[in-house]
Amino acid sequence: MPYVEILAPPAPPHSKAALAKSITDGLMSSFGVDAQTITLFFLPIAPDDYAHAGEMGSQGTGQRILLKVHAFRRSEAERRAAAAALTRSVCNAYGVPGADVAAYFFDREKDEVAHDSKLASD
Repeated sequence: MPYVEILAPPAPPHSKAALAKSITDGLMSSFGVDAQTITLFFLPIAPDDYAHAGEMGSQGTGQRILLKVHAFRRSEAERRAAAAALTRSVCNAYGVPGADVAAYFFDREKDEVAHDSKLASD
């Protein structure tokens, strides 16, 4: 933990690999965790699987990219640092402006997360 879901246009493997490294480094720095605790899920969203303002596809504007960050509760300062690192990483990897990147933090308490059938609070 943290787990990050990346809902974004399809990207070539080398771009995803660079983004994975950059996001992992950013979360390690922001949250003070080891790389072994960070998992990323790339969920490609094709233009015909995306709508904004009631219109299908990006309609000449950039397709928004959504990051869902599932992690144990962090301070506001840590989330702010993570948001900056994640946004910077996505902007570099996809060549999009920060206005097209959203990071949503889904904070969890340790008794709300289980691995191998054991709560993290156990």
